[in-house]
Amino acid sequence: MQKFTKMRKLFGLMFLMGYSIALYAQADKVAIEKNEGGLALIVNGQPLMVNGMNWDYFPIGTNYSYSLWNQPPETIKEALDYEMSLLKNIGVNTIRVYTGMPKKWIEYVYDNYGIYTMLNHSFGRYGLTLNGTWFPNTDYADPAVKELLLKEITEVANEYRNTRGLLLYLLGNENNYGLFWEGAETEDIPMEDRASTIKARAMYKLFNEGVLAMKAVDKSHPVAVCNGDLLFLNIIAEECKDIDIFGVNMYRGVSFTDAFERVKKEYGKPVLITEFGSDAFNEKTNQEDQMCQAYYLQGNWREIYENAAGVGKAGNVIGGFTFQFSDGWWKYIQTSNLQVHDSHASWANGGYQCDYAEGENNMNEEWFGVCAKGPTNFKGTYELYPRAAYYVLEKAHKFNPLTKGTTIGDVQNYFNGISLADAVLRAKGDKAALETEKTKLLRVSRVAAEFSTFNTGGNLITTPKDADPTKQVFPNELGFDHMESVFIGVEANPAPNMSANVEVNVLGNVAQNPINEIFYENRGRPVLLTGNNGQVTVESINRVQLYKASYNWNHKWFDLTGFYRTGHYHWGYEGDFFGLYPEANYGPQMDIYNGIAPFGFEIAGKKSLSGLKVAFGPQLWWGANPAVLVKYSKSLGKFNVTGIFHE
Repeated sequence: MQKFTKMRKLFGLMFLMGYSIALYAQADKVAIEKNEGGLALIVNGQPLMVNGMNWDYFPIGTNYSYSLWNQPPETIKEALDYEMSLLKNIGVNTIRVYTGMPKKWIEYVYDNYGIYTMLNHSFGRYGLTLNGTWFPNTDYADPAVKELLLKEITEVANEYRNTRGLLLYLLGNENNYGLFWEGAETEDIPMEDRASTIKARAMYKLFNEGVLAMKAVDKSHPVAVCNGDLLFLNIIAEECKDIDIFGVNMYRGVSFTDAFERVKKEYGKPVLITEFGSDAFNEKTNQEDQMCQAYYLQGNWREIYENAAGVGKAGNVIGGFTFQFSDGWWKYIQTSNLQVHDSHASWANGGYQCDYAEGENNMNEEWFGVCAKGPTNFKGTYELYPRAAYYVLEKAHKFNPLTKGTTIGDVQNYFNGISLADAVLRAKGDKAALETEKTKLLRVSRVAAEFSTFNTGGNLITTPKDADPTKQVFPNELGFDHMESVFIGVEANPAPNMSANVEVNVLGNVAQNPINEIFYENRGRPVLLTGNNGQVTVESINRVQLYKASYNWNHKWFDLTGFYRTGHYHWGYEGDFFGLYPEANYGPQMDIYNGIAPFGFEIAGKKSLSGLKVAFGPQLWWGANPAVLVKYSKSLGKFNVTGIFHE
């Protein structure tokens, strides 16, 4: 009997332990609640204002093909510990990330920093693959597309539904802007008959089906969709009746104007601003402008809090996600100049009056971070340097608009007390630290040593057994020889918008017995000269040679790019149908014959010079004669016209 009692106690203890573990592993219960004050997000019975941040991790020199989640676990942990600490410090409670972040790291972020994750599936925004074929533009009316997307998001819900720290799902990323890929539409076509409107209705129907599919699997987490501003809001209200939250990317400047009232009247769903913010580069002054970025974010968060449930205005805003945590150095061209912090303004927005000028672009895609990004270290990680906007967010997120009794006056008084000048002053130390790190004016960009061994031998060959110093033949002898080739690169950053990189090759011993006589280092072989005084062997010809070089200057009126053996792209997508200016990315192939191509520079105009490009050089591509090419492109109605002069 005593033995049985002990066994019963043991089983009871095991049951309690298992129950505790089950409770700990249980996902949060997240829902939308409607009351007399408006619409609020409720997490485990408590209201939550989403103080969110668009977050990603791209070291300088990488682009969209890089994934933090493919790195070693110690690298991932180091990156998360560093960045989540900075986010927690300013009161960020939710990050927006795209699918691909493993469940264990979502839980790691939540367990260690208390930060939730909004998981974003792009829902065909950037194209998709069907039956092995890539389609850059998604046709949401295609049954095969429907099947694929519904399958993908159902798998996401199944995989993540019991994840600690998962706050909600988000479908898409302003997919409505991707509906206009067929070009401009004629204004006199009735709105309901336009191709984009027909596509939009099919897309939003599928969005609604997707929401229902995810909610059938996971009833504990809301599902939102991400729209570009309020475009097609009438169709959304008709076709997306089952979504939980209306997510919207919105860049209107310091104010969201009538957006929240419109959604309240025309749709009735809670609003989550999934992207908003300002870049930190002033196109007028052609330099970083932390004050303006901080000003816009202060105004945006003020309005978000003013429109929270119970405060007094629309009462339908549950939070927002600042765009973004750190600068994206790859976003302008995306595949080249990844080491350059490009200041090229790629679109215009009159809502940002700090640097807006009629007819000129002012939004700099690579400068939206509330933190500047430092150089990549040997581990593949980097440091961040907070801007003034970071310190404004630190102040802003200490205010909780969902506290009972909060009024519009409370919000306004609190935000009026946030000093932008103080934030700029605090950020000066961070900027000085970054400039010290980044603009040491000169830094070593490459050190590489290549040591090769060659062995020549065999039967029935004419290669002499031993080298004859009076004759110059290759291979010069049987047996072993070796090569010593060193590459040294130096990078200069004299200003934020200027950079240059130079690499030289230094030769040690140059092998004389390789059977293949064509290789880059063969320029350093001894040369046998015959003169009046007999033969003389010259040992040190071209021991040091410029290997490659490049420079970039991003001026407010133009971008200047110079290249020597570093490559450039063609103009085929810019109207050069006849290939007058071919691509010249040769890589190591240029080493074989010691070629110098491509050698020259390109100038691309900006502002009123936009559309003008000039290329000039002694050898713009392999085998080319000295040439100059001038290209000018302009849109005339629905046509893009390009003219090219080649001399």
